[in-house]
This record gives sequence, structure tokens and C-alpha cells, in this order.
Amino acid sequence: MNPQAPAVPAAGTKVLVIDDSNTIRRSAEIFLRQGGYDVVLAEDGFDALSKVSDHDPQLIFCDILMPRLDGYQTCAIIKRNPRFTRVPVIMLSSKDGLFDKARGRMVGSEDYLTKPFTKEQLLRAVEQYRRNGS
Repeated sequence: MNPQAPAVPAAGTKVLVIDDSNTIRRSAEIFLRQGGYDVVLAEDGFDALSKVSDHDPQLIFCDILMPRLDGYQTCAIIKRNPRFTRVPVIMLSSKDGLFDKARGRMVGSEDYLTKPFTKEQLLRAVEQYRRNGS
């Protein structure tokens, strides 16, 4: 791998960000677009379920605390679909609790990112799972 050309393979990688906070969605969108990724935004779990089917993301960031359908339920539903079983899901939460991380793993998430996250943390997570997942 050529470490000097990470932005080229990023092109065409679609990332779905699910969060009920407009601020978090916008921050993630800006950071990911600067990293060369295509970004799809969803404001809750129900919105996310239709966008997953419509856009076929290669990676999903999913907030845990959302109204109507929380992040655990959303992740479990996505992972139950054979089409999306192998799509990495990274849970987002403002809590850095061991229980939250364990529960996320139980529903199929690959990792956990604590909010607020930095641009570097977000892009590092995408790079790690984009390589491992493809």
C-alpha cells in the first residue's frame, strides 16, 4: 500500500451517518467529505433503514440515543439483513461506558466512537474499517 495516496481509494466510498443531532450530522459530513468520502445522512433509525437500502453504504456510523428507534435496534435490524451483514457499523455515543460498548457488540457493531469526535478520529475509523471490510 502506498501511504501517500489515501484519498484516491476513498473516492466512491459511501458512508452513512445516523444521528438525531443536526450538529453531529453536519460535523461528520464536513469531516468525511474533506476525507474524500461520499456521505449520506439520516436523522433517525427509521430514516436510516430506507437510506441503507437505497444507497448501499460501505460503512455506517450510528448514534445510540435516538427517538423512536435507538442505535442498538437500528444496528440489529441492519445486521439481520443478509445484504448488509458485512457492512461495518460504528456506534456513536456521548457516554464512554463499558456496558454501551458491550451492548453495541452484541447487536453487531464493529466499534464505538465517543462524541464529540475529532476529524482525525472519524477518518481513522473509516480508513480502518474500509480496508478491513473490503
